[in-house]
Amino acid sequence: MSSFTPATQDQMLALKVNAGIAELAQSERFAAAEADMVDAIVEGIGAYSSGEWAPLNRIGDEQGARLEDGAVRLPEGFAKAYRSYVEQGWNAIAGSPDFGGQGLPFSLACNVLENLGTANMAFNLLPMLSVGAIEAIEHHGSDEQKALYLPRLVSGEWSGTMNLTESSAGSDVGALRSTAVPITDGEHAGKYRIAGQKIFITWGEHDLSENIIHLVLARLPDAPEGTRGISLFIVPKYHVNADGSLGARNDLRCVSLEHKLGIHASPTCVMAYGDNGECIGELIGQESRGLMAMFTMMNNARISVGNQGVQIGERAMQQALSYAQDRVQSARAGSPDKSPVAIIEHPDVRRMLLRMKALTEGARALLYYTAGLVDRGTLSDEAAGRRADVLVPMLKAWGTDIGCEVTSIGVQIHGGMGFIEETGAAQHYRDARIAPIYEGTNGIQAADLVTRKLGLSGGADYSELMAELARDTAADAPGLSALAATCANLAEWMARDASLDDRLAASVPFCTMSAVAVAGWQLLLQKRAVASGEAPALAATKPVTTEYFLTHIVSEAAGLEASVRAGASLLYTLSAEQLAG
Repeated sequence: MSSFTPATQDQMLALKVNAGIAELAQSERFAAAEADMVDAIVEGIGAYSSGEWAPLNRIGDEQGARLEDGAVRLPEGFAKAYRSYVEQGWNAIAGSPDFGGQGLPFSLACNVLENLGTANMAFNLLPMLSVGAIEAIEHHGSDEQKALYLPRLVSGEWSGTMNLTESSAGSDVGALRSTAVPITDGEHAGKYRIAGQKIFITWGEHDLSENIIHLVLARLPDAPEGTRGISLFIVPKYHVNADGSLGARNDLRCVSLEHKLGIHASPTCVMAYGDNGECIGELIGQESRGLMAMFTMMNNARISVGNQGVQIGERAMQQALSYAQDRVQSARAGSPDKSPVAIIEHPDVRRMLLRMKALTEGARALLYYTAGLVDRGTLSDEAAGRRADVLVPMLKAWGTDIGCEVTSIGVQIHGGMGFIEETGAAQHYRDARIAPIYEGTNGIQAADLVTRKLGLSGGADYSELMAELARDTAADAPGLSALAATCANLAEWMARDASLDDRLAASVPFCTMSAVAVAGWQLLLQKRAVASGEAPALAATKPVTTEYFLTHIVSEAAGLEASVRAGASLLYTLSAEQLAG
């Protein structure tokens, strides 16, 4: 199994070209993001993640998290690695300086997560969720809650989770049954007694951080049914005293750990709250506005999940490239020399490797473009913030689909050895498969795009994105320009003529077309930058991977138009009973 080498050069190019990090540094808020600082962070986190976290990836897969006497234990080495992560300040990159953070752009925090996740996807879920908890408390918490919880969440001393899913609710969050009863007297007056059980809680219990801050959705007495009756509560593992010190253990516990296809080192917990009637939580934000507050966290998480597609794709690609250079088999077809060659010389293996590279780099370009727009939204650029909102479902859905495709190709390149656990290729494939499911399945992301995001600003945000893309690529990438124009036309058709069923039936191929168009555009911008002298280390490779993307990936996406326009009628020609056979 090959080691992990940080993709530093391609990341730096994406930060400069797609995120526009130099432009962000011109603002007062992000003035610290000067070129030297950016270089130091990207190179530093690359070295740290490859040296400290990557060696634990295989160990974590083989040993996994385990539940012992009510406590979740991680394999040897994880606690030490997490302590060093906190001590070196990596968790605080984009945190507010008011709470001990470094105040740097979200784009740089994405780079930290990319490197950590490429090194160890399962481990990286711990800081990834903490970032989301920080966002939710910072946007919706009271001043007292921010002062009490954020400094240690920002530092990473404490970790955070989000608790939505229940066994009877699934993606239908409005059906949850966890309760929150107001406390009117005693030491916890003004707080709430939380009761219920949540499933699929990532890093819901562990022994790496001093405290775990759970953000829990629950329903107040007499609250209306559905999503309008849901509130959000801060429920710490250990009670937090007024001075920030830890008190007694709260009435919550991990009931069991799920036995999963992959990400074995990430404890996926069934969490029970209030078994003894004494689980204490405090309201965050307003009553019955919990889902709005939780979506602040989920939007951040969806970007981070799209990032995971880049991470696992990069790791699988590196391993496949290494194997293809070492594995000698058969002579090159048509060569007068009949000596066996490394399989990297065979045309179909070249095709697969180049596809892995083009897809991974395209997803990375889309990731950093989205992150840069989020940063501009933070700087009160409302148009940039809305464009980021349009891109989030594309990044989450297409990015994680790419992770699955690239890891699958990686197994294929290994041949029979790819199906054998010892090579490690199978782990990447197994780990990747969860990403299209959590934080809203990719079908939900596509539905969000066609039902909500296309309507932002009366449809102008999406149409202006595609119009700008089409204009900018018409001269040097006419196929990409045509794809953008097709996407714009399909969006108009959806708004004008398509029924809701038709839009939803078309949503996944439409989301793919849109994401490929934007990713191709951002790759083309990278290619132009390299041609002008930027990133000389990529001068040979970037034009080729970009051309492959434009020739193959874009043309495949353009072919999805017929599927988009097909509508929903065929899907319902058979009754449910007939379909089930």
